[in-house]
Amino acid sequence: MMNSISRRQLLGQFAMGLALPAQQNGRRPNVLFFAVDDLRPELGCYGVRGIQSPNIDRLAKQSMVFDRAYVQQAVCSPSRTSIMTGARPDSTQVWDLVTHFRKAMPDVVTLPQHFKQNGYFAQGIGKIFHPGYDDQRSWSVPWQTPKAPTYANTKSAPQKDEDKPKQKDGPAFEAADVPDNFYKDGQVADLAVKTLRGLKNKAEPFFLAVGFAKPHLPFVSPKKYWDLYDAAKIPLAPNPYRPKGAPEYALTNSGELRNYPGVSNDGPVSPELARKLKHGYYAAVSYTDAQIGKVLDELERQGLRQNTVIVLWGDHGWKLGEHGEWCKHSNVENDTNAPLLLSAPSMKAAGQHSRALVEFVDIYPTLAELAGLPLPPHLEGLSFKPLLDNPGLAWKRAAFSQYPRGQKLMGYSMRTDRYRLTVWVGRNDHSRIEATELYDHQTDPQENTNIASLPAHAKLVEALMAQWRQGWRGARPL
Repeated sequence: MMNSISRRQLLGQFAMGLALPAQQNGRRPNVLFFAVDDLRPELGCYGVRGIQSPNIDRLAKQSMVFDRAYVQQAVCSPSRTSIMTGARPDSTQVWDLVTHFRKAMPDVVTLPQHFKQNGYFAQGIGKIFHPGYDDQRSWSVPWQTPKAPTYANTKSAPQKDEDKPKQKDGPAFEAADVPDNFYKDGQVADLAVKTLRGLKNKAEPFFLAVGFAKPHLPFVSPKKYWDLYDAAKIPLAPNPYRPKGAPEYALTNSGELRNYPGVSNDGPVSPELARKLKHGYYAAVSYTDAQIGKVLDELERQGLRQNTVIVLWGDHGWKLGEHGEWCKHSNVENDTNAPLLLSAPSMKAAGQHSRALVEFVDIYPTLAELAGLPLPPHLEGLSFKPLLDNPGLAWKRAAFSQYPRGQKLMGYSMRTDRYRLTVWVGRNDHSRIEATELYDHQTDPQENTNIASLPAHAKLVEALMAQWRQGWRGARPL
């Protein structure tokens, strides 16, 4: 998987860079950039019945909804780094939660930085990059995030698991009778509303990034959002077991969840706890949905909606008991498939869905092209702007994700129209194949059975392996 881009891609980017800026009334479009942590496509606009997400669903009616959008690595920092730099994890060398992308790419121009360098006012609020670090070069003014308590009802919980002290000092969920802005996401929404009022009269267009932390663990939200649901009617995962024939390391042990008091250190999560956790996740989704609605309402009140590109994404998927696991940290469909909505003033297919395979590394070039900006040569994604007018257009042949297992293994996953192929190789020797997974989404959309080793599929595996070796460059439209 090379780091240089092809001559053909360079020529295409140069041609797009010469395009006239997208403007309305002589002004380039604003960009409102919503980031949502751990949000999987568990939304009304994705056909999920019972979930209360009216504001995201309202945005969907004005957007292209991408049904098959895939992250480059299903954990916060690597995924967000790929979105913000337009480069894949093997280029950014961010595969964990502690490495800063400027270590490997010190001079890379990030997405908001690119807009700033081309006449935009760029501002970031809330969780955009991974917590613990930011990137000052990306913003016109210092990044802001409010400080708020994690819990309303408790600061700590008794340790019941004597064999392994918990890393968290509070429970995995909370329903408290508090206002929205008691928690951080409510304060983020308030700050974004205030910021929009000030941006209206600026001479330059804006790039405003607003990041929400929920539905990330712990699942805490005001009680009124819990009250939207009847817990007894929330369905549990239909496949609470590991994929047959998959290597043990393909999945984890839900370690992120097990850090919370009241959750066992190993073994299955009980149906009672699973239902409570899923109820908490749903409530947190509805809470964040309400905060997004406040920002959208203010955008309209300020008369900015008609000339603003809006993009909303979850930084990766999340398992809610599927495969007997919780959280992310794998290459399975539940983790790599995430929601992506984009609304642009000039798009012709608003309110439609696209089944095209797109990747989160494509967001950077798409927004740049919609604003009429030249594309930096380091980008490793492809603008999906053509899909906004023609969602059924023949598009990428595959999307690519990856996930490391320690210092010895890397799992590279390729999602085609029908199949998911995951190849586990040595991190320092990609020619050393340790295991292969193959799932047929036509007959097994939940990825419950690995068919890679079955003799009947030998030729299929060979053909998919040849495609996998071509990498992401070979998956582009002809």
